Amino acid sequence: MKYKQYDIWLADLNPTLGTEPGKTRPVVIVQTDLLNDTHLSTIVCPITTNVKPEAKILRVHLKKSQLPKLSDVLIDQPRAIDNKRFIKRMGKLTNEQVIQLKENLKIILDL
Repeated sequence: MKYKQYDIWLADLNPTLGTEPGKTRPVVIVQTDLLNDTHLSTIVCPITTNVKPEAKILRVHLKKSQLPKLSDVLIDQPRAIDNKRFIKRMGKLTNEQVIQLKENLKIILDL
């Protein structure tokens, strides 16, 4: 399969520990495409349907047309997952969402 940066995929995130988002849920690939063809794992940010409209830095808000329910990308929960966890491609972020994702990742990672 071809994994592309900023694509939305359904992934199985179980098992988890503590506050990690689990279950089968959408994720956004944040890892550069330079690594996506050669690595067995991929850095992603999980997506939640627990939408927080007031959260501007820790979330990127998705449109209802992108997924079956209104959803937020959890910027503060990036993790590497094995590529075997990917189930199916569901879509991609808009250009505006990509810009916001990059800016928010820079803030939380102090880059």
